[in-house]
Amino acid sequence: MSAAPDTRPFPGVAGRVRRMVGRDPHESERASTPLELLFDLAFVVAFGIAGEQMAHALAEGHVATAIGGFAFGMFSIVWAWINFSWFASAFDTDDWVYRVTTMVQMVGVVILALGLSDIFHSLDEGHTIDNTVVVAGYVVMRVAMVAQWLRLAAQSPEHRRTALTYALAIAIAQVGWVVLAAVHLALVPTIIGSMALFLIELSGPALSERRGATPWHPHHIAERYGLLALIALGEGVLGTVAAVQPIIEEHGWSGDAIVLVIAGVVLTFGLWWAYFAVPFGHLLHGRRSGRAAFSFGYLHILVFAAIAAVGAGLHVGAYVIEGEAHVGYGAAVRAVAIPVAVFLVVYLGIADLLVRRVAAAQVGALALALAVLALAVVLSESGTPFALDILLVAAAPWIVVISTETVGRRHFAAHLAGAGA
Repeated sequence: MSAAPDTRPFPGVAGRVRRMVGRDPHESERASTPLELLFDLAFVVAFGIAGEQMAHALAEGHVATAIGGFAFGMFSIVWAWINFSWFASAFDTDDWVYRVTTMVQMVGVVILALGLSDIFHSLDEGHTIDNTVVVAGYVVMRVAMVAQWLRLAAQSPEHRRTALTYALAIAIAQVGWVVLAAVHLALVPTIIGSMALFLIELSGPALSERRGATPWHPHHIAERYGLLALIALGEGVLGTVAAVQPIIEEHGWSGDAIVLVIAGVVLTFGLWWAYFAVPFGHLLHGRRSGRAAFSFGYLHILVFAAIAAVGAGLHVGAYVIEGEAHVGYGAAVRAVAIPVAVFLVVYLGIADLLVRRVAAAQVGALALALAVLALAVVLSESGTPFALDILLVAAAPWIVVISTETVGRRHFAAHLAGAGA
């Protein structure tokens, strides 16, 4: 696949409309564009609201509401981002039509984010899910995505069948979401309907790629996913600082508040180091086809959700310290430890799927990290100081970091050498 000719007057300026024919998947020095970075900023708002709503629900002791609302919101947010990012990796023309369509998608993200509170409030009442605003924002994003696929179908005969399949799958799902939001079913039927639509959404790319693979760029995709991980990590730090600030203003610096801030930074840094120690770009380069790419793309939904949930958990800890929560320190520790465990298991699982081989030492490090997290939870229930428990949670990812920087790097290097990458 050769790159589309650049017909713009000079780079960085959106001149006349360019023909959308697909980019070179082996393009050297491919990096995220300023437009993609701007698009990501809309998700800062979405992650922040989702995490804040989850933290409030957990602090009130409404665990089902917290998990249900957060899962619904995060899937909608991250799935829309994934669809845009893979499309952009393969077909970004950066002309004015593409930019305007991207702006429409950003508007949809903001609308969706503003509707997340309705999801949580309606789940609290327990009768139905008020997803009207969320669906409205989601449909705005997805209709713009349909327009992009139809543009590709019209301009690229090579990708027409694939593009039309993508457009049809997205359109069917959006009709379903609109109907589900309009009929106002009871809680259980709404959940069942949502799960069915989620499956339709997930199956769309798998069916479409069978009709012709899109020319996405492995290193570009890995960079894009890393940038969204950074956004989620940044929201965790911001949420913790924002939650601790009222404590300092009213009661001054307390030992628990100081430890929570330190633990939040140490934990965030550990998660960052663990994630970026894996050379996902190089691993994806050798696994462009088959299940590996889909595993990387889909399982990252759990990775991003786990990172955002860690920030929400730290926020719960601040509420408990401030005395504004209806739960105790044990619940706060669980709210951080569980998503950390999910992150470690899933991100290492993705790496193993790409390598197609499991390193025993890495499994041992993961088991030790999970044991430390479990110990922190058990100790928190037995009345040990919160500072000790949260520091144990913050230490757990560093066990995996040490393993990845030693054994893991040799493991990945051996695989890449064998694959000729």
